[in-house]
Parts: sequence; structure tokens; C-alpha cells
Amino acid sequence: MARTPRSGTQHVLRAGDYEAAISSVGASLRSLTVDGRDLVVPFDADEVRPGYRGATLAPWPNRIVDGQYSFGGVDYQVPLTEPTRSHALHGLASWLDFEPIDKSNNHVVLVGIIEPQDGFPWRVRVATEFTLDASGLRQRVVATNLDTVAVPWGTGPHPYLLAGPGALDTWSLQLPASQVLEVTEPRLSPVDLASVEVDAERFDFRVARRIGTAEIDHAFTELSRDEAGVASVVVTDPFGSGVQMTWDAACPWVQVHTADLPGGRANPRNRLGLAVEPMTCAPDAFNAASYSYDAGLVVIEPGESHEASWRIASV
Repeated sequence: MARTPRSGTQHVLRAGDYEAAISSVGASLRSLTVDGRDLVVPFDADEVRPGYRGATLAPWPNRIVDGQYSFGGVDYQVPLTEPTRSHALHGLASWLDFEPIDKSNNHVVLVGIIEPQDGFPWRVRVATEFTLDASGLRQRVVATNLDTVAVPWGTGPHPYLLAGPGALDTWSLQLPASQVLEVTEPRLSPVDLASVEVDAERFDFRVARRIGTAEIDHAFTELSRDEAGVASVVVTDPFGSGVQMTWDAACPWVQVHTADLPGGRANPRNRLGLAVEPMTCAPDAFNAASYSYDAGLVVIEPGESHEASWRIASV
């Protein structure tokens, strides 16, 4: 019997010039290409997924500060999965092995169950649908509360976008956000919202311009949207190739990270791509009552569902 690759069962989707590979562990987008050009930073099928690259984040994206929160009058502690900053990072689903329940040449639906556990004593069904067509790859996440009481919820993806083969510093970014969430250094704990003009060179990309040496690992909100409520980030290289990510109104936040890693240029993974992570809620939204702004925490009642979706395409 063939051995399952380290990143899980592989689901390869094809449509026109597009090809996508989805790994079952974490319902992770392992690769996405158009005419053979990478649109996201890929990883090998028989490789332990590097960090959260391409993973589906649930039941929270981003961080819970100190892994501590209160819900329904009860205090909880979840494991600290970001030990260098002492936070709980990116939820509980990233290492679940999702099962396929529907599949075709350009479409797959994967399902995982978040079981009750220390710090998150509720059962949630996470169904994620990947569909590839001429307009790119769409992912839709539907969370259903299988418990008898309300549950806190948040989700989002974690792709690293690739504009082209050149260095990230040479790419241009268009990010239609007017507010940025200021954070502490080096823990990245949320502080408060500010205009992107507070540090325009680092945060204000409402008009497309070169990223340069800007180091970003921040959440943005107050996004400009089209008539359908869709927000869009575009990254292009100096030669005109690029990638676009769009998402629906269920995601009022987006984390952008220039993938700066310890060791800087000496680290082969440093600034490999631009992480663009639409989110249904802000960082540390499980502690929403601690902040003066609306952190967007979703609460799903028993038997109810919540849906969000996003798309990646070439430009």
C-alpha cells in the first residue's frame, strides 16, 4: 500500500491554465499555478508543511494573547503554540487531517471536526470547499456548531502570494485599507486602531506602490469594497505579472505579513512571499471585550452555521 505523503492526501484540481494542489492536513493550499507560474509559495507533498503556509485557520485566525480568554462567563486557557511570543497561534485545525466528501476534476470539499478539548470545550464541523475555474481558485469555509451551546468562532486562510520570481522588495502592493491595528513589539499583541497614515511608508498602500524594505506583520481594516462587498489585494512584479486575492464581506480584516524571519537574508525562507490573510475577526478577537473597537468575534448558536470565502487569481 502506498504511503501517504507527510502533508496528507493530495487533491489536485485543474481548470484551463490553472492547477491547484490541496493537502488534507490542515486543508492546506500546497500549490497554485497558472501556465506553470506559481501564484503562492508552494511546498512539497512529502514535506511537513512549513509553519502555517496555505493552511485553513480555525476556530480562530491570528493570535489569542497568552492563550487566555473568557466566554460565557468562563475563563479558558488554550495551548501556547507561538512560544517565542507566548500566544496561541492560528487555531486548532491546522494539523487536522480533513476528509473528502465530494470531489471532481476542479472541485473538492474537505471536512474536519474540531473536537471538545482543554481550552475549547465545543464541537465544530469545518467544511471547506475548493473550486478552480477560469477566474482562479475559490475557497469557501462553512463552520457548523454541533454543540448544545454557543461557540466563539473565527477563520481565514494563510497563503503566501507570489507576484513573480523576483525579490519581494521589488513588488508593488495595492491594499485598500485605511486603518491598521497597532501592536506591541516584539509580541505583536494588539493595542488600538490607527490611520494607515500613522506610518504611511510602512502601512499606506491604498495607491499601489513598491513594497521596498517595509516590514509588515499587521492586521488592516476599513477596507474599500466594490458594490458586491468584495475587497481586493493586488501584488505585481516590475514586469507586470502578479496575483490578486479577493474576499467577501464576512472578512472585515486582513493580516499582511512580509515574511520577515529570524536571521534576515541569511534565512532561505526570509521574505519568500507576501502573506495575505483575510480574517473574519481581528487578532485576539476571543478577547473582544478588552478592546475599544469592534474585533468582529463571531458567535455561532447551536445547529447554526457561518460562512466565509476568498479567491486567488493571476493578474
